[in-house]
Amino acid sequence: MKTKLTLTIDKELVPRFKKYARRKGISVSKLVENSLRELTIDDSKPFTVKWKGKFKARKRTEPRYKKLEKRYLK
Repeated sequence: MKTKLTLTIDKELVPRFKKYARRKGISVSKLVENSLRELTIDDSKPFTVKWKGKFKARKRTEPRYKKLEKRYLK
């Protein structure tokens, strides 16, 4: 069920927000709804699930890293 909500937003932000929604091919309401849904995602998810794929490890060649890699990753 949908319900109306009145928001107060900075005057300079409104045209930018509308333009962004138009580029994405969705309504401003749907954009706000999606944003709010994303912000309120269930925090009970494990850390690894929430952050999977968000970071990439650099390739390391230092001797210390090689020793740790040999010990813990292989």
